[in-house]
Amino acid sequence: MRDLSALFDPFALNGLTLPNRIVMSPMGRNFADDGVQPHGFVDYFVRRVRGGVGLCIGEASRVDHPVASSDVMHAAFHGDAALAAWKDVVDAVHDAGGAFMPQLWHAGLLRPPASDHPQIPNAHLPPAGPSGWAEPLVHTTGWITPITRAAQIGAPMTESDIADVIDSFARAAADARRIGCDGVNIHGAHGYMIDQFFWDRTNRRDDGYGGDLIGRGRFAVELIRAVRAATAPDFPITFRWSQWKQQDYHCKIAHTPQELEMFLTPVAEAGVDLFDCSTRRFWEPEFEGSRLNLAGWTKKVTGVPTMTVGSVGLARSNWMDGEDFSLTDSGLASLDPLMERLEAGEFDLVGVGRMLISNPDWPKRLRAGQTDGIRPYSNAHLMTLE
Repeated sequence: MRDLSALFDPFALNGLTLPNRIVMSPMGRNFADDGVQPHGFVDYFVRRVRGGVGLCIGEASRVDHPVASSDVMHAAFHGDAALAAWKDVVDAVHDAGGAFMPQLWHAGLLRPPASDHPQIPNAHLPPAGPSGWAEPLVHTTGWITPITRAAQIGAPMTESDIADVIDSFARAAADARRIGCDGVNIHGAHGYMIDQFFWDRTNRRDDGYGGDLIGRGRFAVELIRAVRAATAPDFPITFRWSQWKQQDYHCKIAHTPQELEMFLTPVAEAGVDLFDCSTRRFWEPEFEGSRLNLAGWTKKVTGVPTMTVGSVGLARSNWMDGEDFSLTDSGLASLDPLMERLEAGEFDLVGVGRMLISNPDWPKRLRAGQTDGIRPYSNAHLMTLE
């Protein structure tokens, strides 16, 4: 296996110094009680920091907007009880020597039409999205899949509605700074609210928030500016984005490097300190004619630091197609191409998800060369909070 020492180099991000390049990627665990995380999350994150993670990013946490989520078990990042629970996490992570950022999130139209479902917050209210148009998920999962084909399930957001959502993200970011978080991760990926503005199949607006790539990016630009204004110039803002959606694994917002630059330049200039570039498999090239993945191209066209993520350390990567992972292969071979790209400067940080679910001490084991004890990931590990 290739030398892994570059994974353990420090990294500076707008005044925040991380001890290494390994980030615990945001992963929804759905253990919250009406939005409030259980106290077990304190130990959950601390174990990863003590296991060698430099930065932990919390799971997608709904902002203070009435229809931001489709499940009371989704974490919230607003309200006294939820913020107190997150502050316990932040303080404990700091005591253990790590850094912590929450992921601020709005589900948008990945929420069903108005109903009386007891597990959906404010279920009687209609969902919010740029044009009211929703696309079906690739795999249905109960009530969060409201349709089986593209349909208009809500009214287009008014400019007042848009301002309300932007304000909710700004309030959440201000709260994150107030309770001691080391920055925020804004969820602009995977077909949720912000990404619905990006995507021409869900954004059919004909005003300044729709149309071409610049118009469809305006909502995110204004949101990032509001987050910056509500925090401080030296408060790190990271932005998760993806080409793929839960509704279509193969779609693209930008089809060429030129479109990517046109789309991302205003987003970067709004105040992003790092792009969290979500792909299903980090080793796959984003465009023909280059080996660069999404993180590599994003850094190339914006000049902003990036984090790669997508099946790092996994033996198999078709989990989204319904298959569990091997229980005998830890997937360490995938680290060779990862290190080659990291050492070449194609990206700056490495987001690790499922391997840290199964192995809280995964970074320490890699650094010490103690890889024999690494547990291969299994979906069964999601059933408990360890």
